[in-house]
Amino acid sequence: METYLAAGLAFMVGMVIGFIVTRLMEKNRRLGIQKQGDILIAQSKRDAENLQRQAEIRAKELEQQARDEIFKKREEFNQEINAARGELREQERKLENREESLEKQHQLLLRKERSLEHTQKKLLERRELLQKKAKEIEEQIQAQAQKLHEISGLNRDQAQALLFQRIENELAAEIGTRLQKHEELVKSRSEEKAREVLATAIQRYASGHTAETTVSTVDIPTDDMKGRIIGREGRNIRTFEKCTGVDVIVDDTPGVVVVSAFDNVRREIAKVSLQKLIQDGRIHPTRIEEIVNETREEMEKNILEVGKAAVMDANIGHLHDKLVQLLGRLKFRTSYSQNVLQHSLEVSHLCGLMAEELGLDGKLARRCGLLHDIGKAADHEMEGGHPQIGAELAKRYGENNPHVLHAIIGHHDDIRIDHIYTVLVASADAISAARPGARRETLEKYVKRLEELEALASGFPGVDQVYAIQAGREIRVIADSQRLNDAEATKVCRDIAKAIEEQLTYPGEIKVTVVRETRAVDFAR
Repeated sequence: METYLAAGLAFMVGMVIGFIVTRLMEKNRRLGIQKQGDILIAQSKRDAENLQRQAEIRAKELEQQARDEIFKKREEFNQEINAARGELREQERKLENREESLEKQHQLLLRKERSLEHTQKKLLERRELLQKKAKEIEEQIQAQAQKLHEISGLNRDQAQALLFQRIENELAAEIGTRLQKHEELVKSRSEEKAREVLATAIQRYASGHTAETTVSTVDIPTDDMKGRIIGREGRNIRTFEKCTGVDVIVDDTPGVVVVSAFDNVRREIAKVSLQKLIQDGRIHPTRIEEIVNETREEMEKNILEVGKAAVMDANIGHLHDKLVQLLGRLKFRTSYSQNVLQHSLEVSHLCGLMAEELGLDGKLARRCGLLHDIGKAADHEMEGGHPQIGAELAKRYGENNPHVLHAIIGHHDDIRIDHIYTVLVASADAISAARPGARRETLEKYVKRLEELEALASGFPGVDQVYAIQAGREIRVIADSQRLNDAEATKVCRDIAKAIEEQLTYPGEIKVTVVRETRAVDFAR
């Protein structure tokens, strides 16, 4: 029992001691918290004071910067005001100088006005004096003329007629001389201008050389084909010649059959037909007639296309279809081995060039040139020369321009030439026919002359190579620089020119150019 009391007492004492200890600990904790709070409050006060001091320092710095900026702006403003004042003073000085200058000019103008008034007054007085003297002179002249009339017994009109007749007699010889001189000058200038126009037209237009013939050859795969072309008892070849109107020559020449005809259209139709028959392999009279008719239709279309191409090339505008077809037929017509269509195109272009040089209508001139030989496409079907036939055909198919018709009928001087375009066509026709290479015989002479030129120059010592250029109007001589020096090259050039003058016959003049050069060649390896 005592044990329980002691234990309960001890428990109560422990509870009391624990309560006291707990209260003491709570009090100490509160004191610690209060102390920490005081420390935090004191720290906050110190931080606030520091921030306030920093803000005051920053405010003072900003205030100082603002004062400095205001001072700087004030200085700049004062400088601008001073500069403006300086400019104003300078302008005032210039205005003062200008006022002084204007005042001087005003004084000068016043002096000039007074001088002009004085001069004008003198001129008026002199004018009155001159009028008075002129009146006196006129009265004296009239009096003298009256005395002359009384002495000579002639009135004014008779004396004037006599004087004019005397002056005319005295100047008649001089007038004739001057007229003759001007006539010769005009003739000389006209000839010079004509040569210049012709030379320019020839130089600006060039055409190919002739190579036309009256026979055509057709290649055959084997000589056995010749027998098939001839046919049994010659029926195939007779049918072919009858349908085409040509002569077929089958001889011993290997690999070819010759088609001969003076009508190039028929010869071309026969050539193409024979080529088709050889390719087809079926050669008999019925097939021959079919192929020839088919080829003839194709040839008509081809002729029309060729004519249209020629019209477009010449740029002459619209032309009647029949005239276009006749132009296409000229492709298969030759004159002195010169293709007539190419000749007509060449004449057309030359006429256009010369007309433009002379200030005429180039398109009309080209039209005249292209149609001038249109009659050659039908001269084997109609009677008369090709100029008359061509003019008749052109007029029949709507060509009513008198210049074109006159050029066609008069380009060979068959009638009196009174149209300038006819003169151009005649000139271009002569140029096209006479130029080197236009006709076969002329081409041969032309080539021979070039060969003679080159052979003559090649015979001189030190000459390496010779070239005839510009249609034989110039030769270019390449000299050997090892054998000739500059002085010797000059002498060779003079000797060649002299030899050409003495030994050759040529139109115009020939320019001789000797070229000598030294070349150094090396290789970088």
